[in-house]
Amino acid sequence: MPRTLSTVEHAVRLLDLFDADHTEWTLGALARRLGQPTSTVHEQLATLTATGLLARAGRGRYRLGWRLLKLSSALYLSLLWYAPAHAAMERVARGTHLLAFLCVLEGGSDGVRLLCIARSVQGRDGPPVAGELDFELPLHATASGKLLLALAERGLSPGLAALTPHTLTDPAAWAGEAAHIRAGDFAQTRDEWMTGTSGLAVPLRGEGGQVLAALGVSLPTPRLREREGLLRVLGDAAAEVGWTLGYRP
Repeated sequence: MPRTLSTVEHAVRLLDLFDADHTEWTLGALARRLGQPTSTVHEQLATLTATGLLARAGRGRYRLGWRLLKLSSALYLSLLWYAPAHAAMERVARGTHLLAFLCVLEGGSDGVRLLCIARSVQGRDGPPVAGELDFELPLHATASGKLLLALAERGLSPGLAALTPHTLTDPAAWAGEAAHIRAGDFAQTRDEWMTGTSGLAVPLRGEGGQVLAALGVSLPTPRLREREGLLRVLGDAAAEVGWTLGYRP
């Protein structure tokens, strides 16, 4: 791997360690977590701090820097659908007391990946569920991934890992499930990413019916008994977003 690419990947790995549960890190803790020499991590921290991507937060501690906020603001402003979608996600979280999220597909003809670009736990009841802090999620084992793959009429890649005994990995079986998802305009998973965790997702559409993202909830599997009510909440929220964006089914 070229040195420049390797350096960037190491920097991204370091930045990815900062999340809602880990807002600050010390040099030593980062080195242990990354499995790298302290001197190497110190060099990365110095560069990231000098560029504004990180900032010092007291003696020996680091936090995310203001430049990231500037970059994220520019991204959000370029996505006209993000603000109403985010507001809808927050309403779903408050109304269901579940982890709600927005996911998108990223990639092209050579492959795609599923990114969780926003999540909300406002008013959530119960213990944490799988994927609470992950940025990239398994396409074949999440409701959002299955939904977006099916609506894009994409197949499953061969050789996918079975994360639980219930994970669908057979490309031939996927064709039937994808047709079912397109017919119902929603996707569901039951214990497919982690036993005890299930999911529901519906599409967010913009003007002309373009699929922009998936709006979904992750829930303890016993709460799937509330599926119809949860789908109504998700569907109403998605319809409101679509109307705001000019979608007229």
